[in-house]
Amino acid sequence: MYFFRTFLILVILIALGGSLFAQKKKKPGSDDEGYIPQVLPENKQKKDKPQETQTLPLPRELPNAVTADTDRLTFGVSPLSAKGLLSQQTREALKAVLRSSHGTIVKLRAFVAGSGDLRRVGELTADAFSDKHQPLPALSVVQVGGLPMAGAQIVIETTEVDRKTVNPSGVAFLSGQSAPNVAQSLEQLKTALRGASLEPADVLRVTCFVSSLDEQRNTRELMAASFPAAALNYAQMRREPVSPAVECEAVARLRSPVAQGTSFLNPPNLAKSASYSQMALVTGGKLVITGTQLAFGAQEHDLKLAFDRLGKALNSANASFTHVVMSHVYLTSSALTDRVRTVRAGYYTGSNPPASTMLPFEGLPSLDTQMGVDVIATPDSSSARR
Repeated sequence: MYFFRTFLILVILIALGGSLFAQKKKKPGSDDEGYIPQVLPENKQKKDKPQETQTLPLPRELPNAVTADTDRLTFGVSPLSAKGLLSQQTREALKAVLRSSHGTIVKLRAFVAGSGDLRRVGELTADAFSDKHQPLPALSVVQVGGLPMAGAQIVIETTEVDRKTVNPSGVAFLSGQSAPNVAQSLEQLKTALRGASLEPADVLRVTCFVSSLDEQRNTRELMAASFPAAALNYAQMRREPVSPAVECEAVARLRSPVAQGTSFLNPPNLAKSASYSQMALVTGGKLVITGTQLAFGAQEHDLKLAFDRLGKALNSANASFTHVVMSHVYLTSSALTDRVRTVRAGYYTGSNPPASTMLPFEGLPSLDTQMGVDVIATPDSSSARR
């Protein structure tokens, strides 16, 4: 019995000794070597830093209306490109107009061909102008049936304020001239110019809208021959043929000032309408230029809502419908023409109707949009003197 107890004690001692030896031989640098766990009081334990919620910047909104000095207005058109899709072409077009600008761009009018998202044009415009630390311009975007270059998806017209006076006597806005061909429409523009004692060399920009690019293949050549000093642009209104076959509009530099500041003309040999004037002449002061307001639906109240929003845009710049000098209406269907004219007459309440172009186009930035409208107006007398 004594021997057995002695043997048992010896085995226990050997086992304890092996355990202590293993602990001493633990590899240096192990995770728990020399570690003494500490338990802090609950109120002193390190609290995890709460995660900060990232707030994305709000999208930059383009202005509904801008003001510009009449005597410093200039106009341009971006070059066409077939490289890339809509976003890439838009970026390149914006770079081109910003690079060639002689002052501040206050308005862009973009004509988009193809099936790209028209809303991207506004987003890219805000980005491009913000990156260059330029004031954001007003914008109109219209989908057309085609542009005169295979693969081209966008062309941009610019309205700019030059650094110096370039129109000391003011400018004239010429209504679109409907005709069966480009040559006749351009000739009607010349007739209007003669009514204001102007020449083709005085024209600053000409835009022609055609029913078919294929049927009007010589449009560019005819425009350049008629108005060699003007910025030129043309596009097909819709993918399928529409009426009229052609309608060209223009902006020109006046040779002599208008005594009363604004005048409306209907030269002989041109159609006279109760809905619009053939020409609006403006001297001195400022102009209010709006972006496009859209009608989401084709009913009368839908159209009125668009004009109501346009009125608010004008009011924000100290102008009103009474002083509109140029109106552009973009329709998605010719069937809306008479209804729009009826509604419009209740808003354009000046003693003379403005110069105007109203035509059918392929589309507008929203799928359910039936009409878009933008205008140019003179501000009231107090703001015009500022």
